Amino acid sequence: MKSMEFEKYRIEAENICVDYNGKVALYDATLRLKAGQICGLVGMNGAGKTTFFNALTGFVNLSKGKIRINGETLKTSQKDQAVAYVPQNEGIDADFPVNVWDIVMMGRYGSMNIFRSPRESDIQAVKNAIERVDLFDYSFTPIGNLSGGQRKRTFLARAIAQRASILLLDEPFAGVDIRTEKLISELFIQFKNEGKTILLSTHDMIHVREFCDLVLLINKTVVAYGDTSEVFTPENITSTFGGMSPDFLFGPES
Repeated sequence: MKSMEFEKYRIEAENICVDYNGKVALYDATLRLKAGQICGLVGMNGAGKTTFFNALTGFVNLSKGKIRINGETLKTSQKDQAVAYVPQNEGIDADFPVNVWDIVMMGRYGSMNIFRSPRESDIQAVKNAIERVDLFDYSFTPIGNLSGGQRKRTFLARAIAQRASILLLDEPFAGVDIRTEKLISELFIQFKNEGKTILLSTHDMIHVREFCDLVLLINKTVVAYGDTSEVFTPENITSTFGGMSPDFLFGPES
């Protein structure tokens, strides 16, 4: 049974702490996101962004705090394939003999039987996902023959094929071409309208201002969290980035 405390949120992380062999990576971090919200996760390298993602996917254990996904435990959310993660670096060797279709089909593995035999519904989900990222003509192109932007779109398609209600994206705009950047931005708006919840880590301050409803500023713990218009202030940015001038990071206000 879903907890009444959590069921109105897609993501609720309450006072979570993570440490690695006694070294604190994240402490007393709280986040609540509802359906249809886009939240930017902003902080320096090493500030705990990837650790936060790993906590939400159950990849690391909490030393304190609790997490609910769609009102359920992490174990249940993993079983339900509720969270899809799109990494910054794909972790697949460019020489590995897989193509776009193979990688996107991986997003369906969680709903297949132990033999991973695709059903018609799996095939259709993969086809639709590839079409949404405008890679249908590259469906059977080896991953090593794709550009950086095309690879990014391939792994985004894998997340789409999974049909998760929550998308976690690590630096989705890093190293992509203008066409891919525009397509990803358009997809985010579509996802929002479809009621998906998006948490994305980024160093791109312009995109945070452009389409993030909420922003979470992090530096081992939460520096500030809330509506982008209220939280994304020069003072908070300076605190998050260790005293660095916000003008240096994303330019002066226009």
